[in-house]
Amino acid sequence: MNDSQLAEAELIALLRLQNVPNIGDVIAKKMIAHCGSARAVFEDKRQHLLKIDGIGTYTLQGLYDTEHIEAAESEYGFIQDNGLAYSYFMDESYPRLLKHCIDSPVLLFKNGNIDFEERKVISVVGTRNITSYGTTFCEQFMEEIAPMDPIIVSGFAYGVDICAQRAAMGQGLQTIGCLAHGLNQIYPKVHSKYVADVKKNGGFLTEFWSTSNPDRENFLKRNRIIAGISEATVVIESAERGGSLVTADIANSYNRDVFAVPGRAEDKFSAGCNNLIKQQKAHMITSAADLIYLLGWEIEKEEAKNVQKQLFVELDNTEQSIYTYLQKEGKQLLDSIAIACQLPVFRVSSTLLNMEMKGVIRPLPGKMFEAI
Repeated sequence: MNDSQLAEAELIALLRLQNVPNIGDVIAKKMIAHCGSARAVFEDKRQHLLKIDGIGTYTLQGLYDTEHIEAAESEYGFIQDNGLAYSYFMDESYPRLLKHCIDSPVLLFKNGNIDFEERKVISVVGTRNITSYGTTFCEQFMEEIAPMDPIIVSGFAYGVDICAQRAAMGQGLQTIGCLAHGLNQIYPKVHSKYVADVKKNGGFLTEFWSTSNPDRENFLKRNRIIAGISEATVVIESAERGGSLVTADIANSYNRDVFAVPGRAEDKFSAGCNNLIKQQKAHMITSAADLIYLLGWEIEKEEAKNVQKQLFVELDNTEQSIYTYLQKEGKQLLDSIAIACQLPVFRVSSTLLNMEMKGVIRPLPGKMFEAI
Protein backbone atom coordinates (compact mmCIF):
# COMPACT_ATOMS: atom_id res chain seq x y z
CA MET A 1 0.00 0.00 0.00
CA ASN A 2 1.29 3.47 -0.87
CA ASP A 3 1.86 6.14 1.75
CA SER A 4 0.18 8.59 -0.59
CA GLN A 5 -3.56 8.44 -1.22
CA LEU A 6 -3.39 10.00 -4.69
CA ALA A 7 -6.12 8.96 -7.09
CA GLU A 8 -5.05 7.23 -10.29
CA ALA A 9 -5.84 10.27 -12.45
CA GLU A 10 -3.83 12.60 -10.19
CA LEU A 11 -0.79 10.31 -10.08
CA ILE A 12 -0.82 9.97 -13.87
CA ALA A 13 -1.09 13.76 -14.15
CA LEU A 14 1.93 14.17 -11.84
CA LEU A 15 3.93 11.69 -13.92
CA ARG A 16 2.85 13.47 -17.08
CA LEU A 17 4.00 16.80 -15.62
CA GLN A 18 7.36 15.23 -14.69
CA ASN A 19 7.85 14.08 -18.27
CA VAL A 20 7.53 17.51 -19.87
CA PRO A 21 11.14 18.54 -20.72
CA ASN A 22 10.97 22.21 -19.74
CA ILE A 23 9.18 21.71 -16.43
CA GLY A 24 11.38 20.86 -13.45
CA ASP A 25 10.43 20.35 -9.82
CA VAL A 26 10.41 24.06 -8.92
CA ILE A 27 8.09 25.01 -11.79
CA ALA A 28 5.90 21.94 -11.29
CA LYS A 29 5.30 22.91 -7.65
CA LYS A 30 4.40 26.46 -8.70
CA MET A 31 1.90 25.15 -11.24
CA ILE A 32 0.34 22.72 -8.75
CA ALA A 33 0.07 25.45 -6.10
CA HIS A 34 -1.54 27.83 -8.60
CA CYS A 35 -4.02 25.34 -10.06
CA GLY A 36 -4.70 23.23 -6.98
CA SER A 37 -3.56 19.87 -8.36
CA ALA A 38 -1.51 18.33 -11.15
CA ARG A 39 -4.68 17.26 -12.93
CA ALA A 40 -5.98 20.84 -12.81
CA VAL A 41 -2.79 22.07 -14.54
CA PHE A 42 -3.79 20.22 -17.70
CA GLU A 43 -7.40 21.38 -17.42
CA ASP A 44 -6.42 25.05 -17.11
CA LYS A 45 -6.05 27.40 -20.05
CA ARG A 46 -2.61 28.21 -21.41
CA GLN A 47 -3.13 31.96 -20.91
CA HIS A 48 -3.82 31.37 -17.22
CA LEU A 49 -0.68 29.26 -16.80
CA LEU A 50 1.39 32.01 -18.42
CA LYS A 51 0.43 34.32 -15.56
CA ILE A 52 2.38 32.15 -13.11
CA ASP A 53 5.68 33.75 -12.09
CA GLY A 54 8.62 32.23 -13.97
CA ILE A 55 6.54 30.53 -16.67
CA GLY A 56 6.77 31.53 -20.32
CA THR A 57 5.84 30.04 -23.66
CA TYR A 58 9.12 28.05 -23.73
CA THR A 59 8.22 26.36 -20.45
CA LEU A 60 4.85 25.23 -21.77
CA GLN A 61 6.17 23.79 -25.03
CA GLY A 62 4.94 20.23 -25.34
CA LEU A 63 2.78 20.43 -22.19
CA TYR A 64 -0.22 18.95 -23.97
CA ASP A 65 1.64 16.46 -26.19
CA THR A 66 0.01 13.02 -26.12
CA GLU A 67 3.42 11.32 -25.86
CA HIS A 68 3.62 12.50 -22.24
CA ILE A 69 0.24 10.94 -21.47
CA GLU A 70 1.37 7.62 -22.95
CA ALA A 71 4.68 7.72 -21.03
CA ALA A 72 2.89 8.57 -17.77
CA GLU A 73 0.37 5.76 -18.19
CA SER A 74 3.17 3.30 -18.93
CA GLU A 75 5.12 4.32 -15.79
CA TYR A 76 1.92 4.18 -13.75
CA GLY A 77 1.52 0.59 -14.92
CA PHE A 78 5.07 -0.20 -13.78
CA ILE A 79 4.37 1.27 -10.33
CA GLN A 80 1.18 -0.73 -9.95
CA ASP A 81 2.60 -3.99 -11.33
CA ASN A 82 5.56 -3.87 -8.95
CA GLY A 83 3.68 -2.58 -5.91
CA LEU A 84 6.04 0.37 -5.54
CA ALA A 85 5.50 2.92 -2.82
CA TYR A 86 5.82 6.63 -3.52
CA SER A 87 5.63 9.89 -1.62
CA TYR A 88 4.14 13.08 -3.02
CA PHE A 89 5.92 16.24 -1.85
CA MET A 90 2.83 17.35 0.07
CA ASP A 91 2.41 14.03 1.90
CA GLU A 92 3.16 13.64 5.59
CA SER A 93 5.27 10.62 4.65
CA TYR A 94 7.57 12.76 2.50
CA PRO A 95 10.98 13.22 4.20
CA ARG A 96 10.58 16.26 6.46
CA LEU A 97 13.91 17.96 5.81
CA LEU A 98 13.80 17.32 2.06
CA LYS A 99 10.39 18.97 1.91
CA HIS A 100 12.05 22.25 2.92
CA CYS A 101 14.28 22.24 -0.19
CA ILE A 102 12.83 24.31 -3.03
CA ASP A 103 14.05 21.90 -5.71
CA SER A 104 13.10 18.65 -3.97
CA PRO A 105 11.42 16.03 -6.18
CA VAL A 106 7.68 16.27 -6.69
CA LEU A 107 7.53 12.48 -6.40
CA LEU A 108 9.84 10.03 -4.63
CA PHE A 109 9.63 6.33 -5.42
CA LYS A 110 10.77 3.86 -2.78
CA ASN A 111 10.96 0.26 -1.72
CA GLY A 112 12.06 -1.54 1.42
CA ASN A 113 11.25 -0.75 5.05
CA ILE A 114 11.92 2.97 5.27
CA ASP A 115 10.68 4.77 8.38
CA PHE A 116 11.51 8.48 8.82
CA GLU A 117 9.19 8.97 11.80
CA GLU A 118 10.98 10.94 14.55
CA ARG A 119 14.37 9.81 13.29
CA LYS A 120 17.72 11.56 13.06
CA VAL A 121 19.13 11.39 9.53
CA ILE A 122 22.74 11.77 8.39
CA SER A 123 24.21 11.43 4.91
CA VAL A 124 27.63 9.87 4.44
CA VAL A 125 29.50 10.37 1.16
CA GLY A 126 33.01 10.19 -0.24
CA THR A 127 35.36 8.81 -2.83
CA ARG A 128 34.81 5.60 -4.75
CA ASN A 129 38.46 4.82 -4.06
CA ILE A 130 38.19 4.43 -0.30
CA THR A 131 41.47 3.74 1.54
CA SER A 132 42.06 1.63 4.64
CA TYR A 133 42.06 4.90 6.61
CA GLY A 134 38.59 5.76 5.31
CA THR A 135 37.29 2.25 5.89
CA THR A 136 38.52 2.19 9.50
CA PHE A 137 37.02 5.63 10.21
CA CYS A 138 33.71 4.64 8.61
CA GLU A 139 33.37 1.48 10.69
CA GLN A 140 34.36 3.21 13.93
CA PHE A 141 32.02 6.11 13.20
CA MET A 142 29.03 3.78 12.79
CA GLU A 143 29.89 1.93 15.97
CA GLU A 144 30.17 5.19 17.93
CA ILE A 145 27.00 6.75 16.54
CA ALA A 146 24.85 3.62 16.83
CA PRO A 147 23.43 4.61 20.28
CA MET A 148 21.84 7.66 18.61
CA ASP A 149 20.02 5.30 16.18
CA PRO A 150 20.20 7.59 13.13
CA ILE A 151 19.24 6.71 9.57
CA ILE A 152 22.35 6.56 7.38
CA VAL A 153 21.80 7.83 3.83
CA SER A 154 24.25 7.33 0.97
CA GLY A 155 24.37 6.66 -2.75
CA PHE A 156 24.95 2.86 -2.81
CA ALA A 157 28.01 3.47 -5.00
CA TYR A 158 31.52 2.04 -4.81
CA GLY A 159 33.86 3.08 -2.00
CA VAL A 160 32.64 5.19 0.89
CA ASP A 161 28.93 4.78 0.03
CA ILE A 162 28.74 1.01 0.27
CA CYS A 163 31.22 0.93 3.15
CA ALA A 164 28.99 3.31 5.14
CA GLN A 165 25.82 1.40 4.35
CA ARG A 166 27.32 -1.99 5.20
CA ALA A 167 28.82 -0.62 8.44
CA ALA A 168 25.45 0.91 9.34
CA MET A 169 23.68 -2.41 8.83
CA GLY A 170 26.38 -4.09 10.90
CA GLN A 171 25.32 -1.86 13.79
CA GLY A 172 21.62 -2.49 13.24
CA LEU A 173 21.01 1.00 11.82
CA GLN A 174 18.47 1.81 9.15
CA THR A 175 20.18 2.76 5.88
CA ILE A 176 18.83 4.27 2.65
CA GLY A 177 20.40 4.13 -0.79
CA CYS A 178 19.54 7.09 -3.04
CA LEU A 179 19.67 5.85 -6.62
CA ALA A 180 20.43 7.68 -9.87
CA HIS A 181 18.12 5.44 -11.90
CA GLY A 182 14.78 3.65 -11.66
CA LEU A 183 13.92 0.93 -9.15
CA ASN A 184 13.90 -1.72 -11.87
CA GLN A 185 17.70 -2.01 -11.81
CA ILE A 186 20.75 -1.72 -9.55
CA TYR A 187 23.98 0.11 -10.31
CA PRO A 188 26.67 -0.98 -9.86
CA LYS A 189 25.46 -4.51 -10.55
CA VAL A 190 28.08 -6.00 -8.23
CA HIS A 191 26.17 -4.42 -5.33
CA SER A 192 23.08 -6.48 -6.12
CA LYS A 193 24.19 -8.88 -3.38
CA TYR A 194 23.49 -6.17 -0.78
CA VAL A 195 20.00 -5.25 -2.00
CA ALA A 196 18.04 -7.68 0.17
CA ASP A 197 19.85 -6.59 3.34
CA VAL A 198 19.34 -2.89 2.56
CA LYS A 199 15.62 -3.44 1.94
CA LYS A 200 15.38 -5.30 5.23
CA ASN A 201 17.26 -2.54 7.11
CA GLY A 202 15.86 0.47 5.27
CA GLY A 203 15.50 0.65 1.51
CA PHE A 204 16.00 2.66 -1.64
CA LEU A 205 14.76 6.06 -2.82
CA THR A 206 14.77 7.57 -6.28
CA GLU A 207 13.01 10.25 -8.28
CA PHE A 208 13.80 8.46 -11.55
CA TRP A 209 11.45 6.37 -13.64
CA SER A 210 11.97 2.77 -14.72
CA THR A 211 13.03 4.15 -18.11
CA SER A 212 15.98 6.07 -16.58
CA ASN A 213 19.53 4.75 -16.82
CA PRO A 214 22.44 5.57 -14.47
CA ASP A 215 23.67 8.48 -16.61
CA ARG A 216 26.22 10.96 -15.26
CA GLU A 217 23.75 13.84 -15.00
CA ASN A 218 21.42 11.66 -12.94
CA PHE A 219 24.10 11.14 -10.30
CA LEU A 220 24.62 14.89 -9.99
CA LYS A 221 20.85 15.43 -9.74
CA ARG A 222 20.57 12.64 -7.17
CA ASN A 223 23.14 14.38 -4.94
CA ARG A 224 20.64 17.09 -3.95
CA ILE A 225 18.41 14.41 -2.41
CA ILE A 226 21.31 13.03 -0.37
CA ALA A 227 22.13 16.56 0.83
CA GLY A 228 18.56 17.67 1.45
CA ILE A 229 17.14 14.61 3.16
CA SER A 230 19.51 14.79 6.12
CA GLU A 231 20.41 17.03 9.03
CA ALA A 232 24.09 16.83 8.15
CA THR A 233 26.40 15.45 5.49
CA VAL A 234 29.67 13.71 6.41
CA VAL A 235 32.45 13.54 3.81
CA ILE A 236 34.80 10.73 4.80
CA GLU A 237 37.36 10.85 1.98
CA SER A 238 37.49 12.84 -1.26
CA ALA A 239 40.00 13.87 -3.89
CA GLU A 240 40.20 17.54 -4.91
CA ARG A 241 37.24 17.01 -7.23
CA GLY A 242 34.35 14.61 -6.99
CA GLY A 243 30.64 14.10 -6.57
CA SER A 244 30.88 14.13 -2.78
CA LEU A 245 32.14 17.73 -2.89
CA VAL A 246 29.12 18.64 -5.03
CA THR A 247 26.91 17.08 -2.35
CA ALA A 248 28.74 19.10 0.32
CA ASP A 249 28.19 22.32 -1.64
CA ILE A 250 24.49 21.56 -2.05
CA ALA A 251 24.20 20.80 1.68
CA ASN A 252 25.79 24.17 2.45
CA SER A 253 23.35 25.88 0.07
CA TYR A 254 20.50 24.27 2.03
CA ASN A 255 22.04 25.66 5.23
CA ARG A 256 22.74 22.14 6.49
CA ASP A 257 25.85 21.19 8.44
CA VAL A 258 28.75 19.56 6.64
CA PHE A 259 31.47 17.53 8.35
CA ALA A 260 34.76 16.39 6.82
CA VAL A 261 37.34 13.90 8.03
CA PRO A 262 40.85 15.42 7.86
CA GLY A 263 43.79 13.53 6.39
CA ARG A 264 47.52 14.00 5.79
CA ALA A 265 48.42 16.86 3.47
CA GLU A 266 49.99 14.55 0.89
CA ASP A 267 47.09 12.05 0.77
CA LYS A 268 45.29 12.33 -2.57
CA PHE A 269 41.95 11.15 -1.24
CA SER A 270 42.00 13.53 1.72
CA ALA A 271 42.62 16.66 -0.38
CA GLY A 272 38.92 17.39 -0.86
CA CYS A 273 38.14 17.02 2.85
CA ASN A 274 41.14 19.12 3.87
CA ASN A 275 40.02 21.86 1.47
CA LEU A 276 36.47 21.84 2.83
CA ILE A 277 37.85 22.35 6.33
CA LYS A 278 40.40 24.95 5.22
CA GLN A 279 37.74 26.92 3.33
CA GLN A 280 35.40 26.66 6.34
CA LYS A 281 32.81 24.80 4.29
CA ALA A 282 32.82 21.91 6.77
CA HIS A 283 33.41 21.21 10.44
CA MET A 284 36.42 19.02 11.11
CA ILE A 285 35.36 15.66 12.53
CA THR A 286 37.60 13.04 14.08
CA SER A 287 34.92 10.90 15.73
CA ALA A 288 31.15 10.52 15.96
CA ALA A 289 31.29 12.39 19.28
CA ASP A 290 32.21 15.56 17.35
CA LEU A 291 29.08 15.31 15.22
CA ILE A 292 26.85 14.45 18.19
CA TYR A 293 28.14 17.48 20.08
CA LEU A 294 28.03 19.96 17.20
CA LEU A 295 24.50 18.95 16.19
CA GLY A 296 23.34 19.32 19.78
CA TRP A 297 22.24 15.70 20.07
CA GLU A 298 22.06 14.04 23.46
CA ILE A 299 25.47 13.97 25.12
CA GLU A 300 26.46 11.61 27.91
CA LYS A 301 27.21 13.35 31.22
CA GLU A 302 30.89 12.47 31.09
CA GLU A 303 31.19 13.93 27.59
CA ALA A 304 29.31 17.04 28.64
CA LYS A 305 31.92 17.70 31.30
CA ASN A 306 34.63 17.64 28.64
CA VAL A 307 32.97 20.36 26.56
CA GLN A 308 32.28 22.79 29.40
CA LYS A 309 34.25 26.00 29.13
CA GLN A 310 37.53 26.27 30.96
CA LEU A 311 37.47 28.33 34.14
CA PHE A 312 39.42 31.60 34.20
CA VAL A 313 40.31 31.34 30.49
CA GLU A 314 42.04 34.44 29.13
CA LEU A 315 40.44 36.27 26.21
CA ASP A 316 41.97 39.05 24.14
CA ASN A 317 39.97 42.21 23.41
CA THR A 318 38.38 40.87 20.20
CA GLU A 319 37.45 37.57 21.81
CA GLN A 320 35.99 39.34 24.83
CA SER A 321 33.92 41.61 22.58
CA ILE A 322 32.46 38.64 20.73
CA TYR A 323 31.89 36.64 23.92
CA THR A 324 30.09 39.55 25.61
CA TYR A 325 27.86 39.98 22.56
CA LEU A 326 26.96 36.28 22.43
CA GLN A 327 26.27 36.20 26.18
CA LYS A 328 23.87 39.11 25.81
CA GLU A 329 22.17 38.19 22.52
CA GLY A 330 22.26 34.38 22.58
CA LYS A 331 22.68 32.32 19.40
CA GLN A 332 23.87 34.42 16.45
CA LEU A 333 24.96 33.98 12.84
CA LEU A 334 28.59 34.67 11.92
CA ASP A 335 27.59 37.68 9.75
CA SER A 336 25.50 39.13 12.59
CA ILE A 337 28.46 38.84 14.97
CA ALA A 338 30.73 40.60 12.47
CA ILE A 339 28.26 43.48 12.03
CA ALA A 340 27.54 43.88 15.73
CA CYS A 341 31.23 43.78 16.73
CA GLN A 342 32.31 45.89 13.73
CA LEU A 343 34.82 43.31 12.55
CA PRO A 344 35.55 41.77 9.13
CA VAL A 345 34.00 38.34 8.62
CA PHE A 346 37.34 36.61 8.04
CA ARG A 347 38.64 37.89 11.39
CA VAL A 348 35.47 36.86 13.23
CA SER A 349 35.68 33.42 11.67
CA SER A 350 39.26 32.80 12.82
CA THR A 351 38.54 34.30 16.25
CA LEU A 352 35.53 32.03 16.72
CA LEU A 353 37.71 29.02 15.93
CA ASN A 354 40.19 30.10 18.63
CA MET A 355 37.37 30.65 21.08
CA GLU A 356 35.95 27.23 20.30
CA MET A 357 39.35 25.70 21.07
CA LYS A 358 39.35 27.58 24.40
CA GLY A 359 35.94 26.11 25.18
CA VAL A 360 34.05 29.38 25.58
CA ILE A 361 31.76 29.19 22.52
CA ARG A 362 30.29 26.40 20.44
CA PRO A 363 29.13 26.19 16.81
CA LEU A 364 25.53 25.19 16.15
CA PRO A 365 23.60 23.87 13.13
CA GLY A 366 22.90 26.52 10.51
CA LYS A 367 26.25 28.34 10.91
CA MET A 368 25.29 29.81 14.28
CA PHE A 369 27.34 30.24 17.45
CA GLU A 370 26.58 30.62 21.13
CA ALA A 371 28.51 31.34 24.31
CA ILE A 372 28.95 28.43 26.73
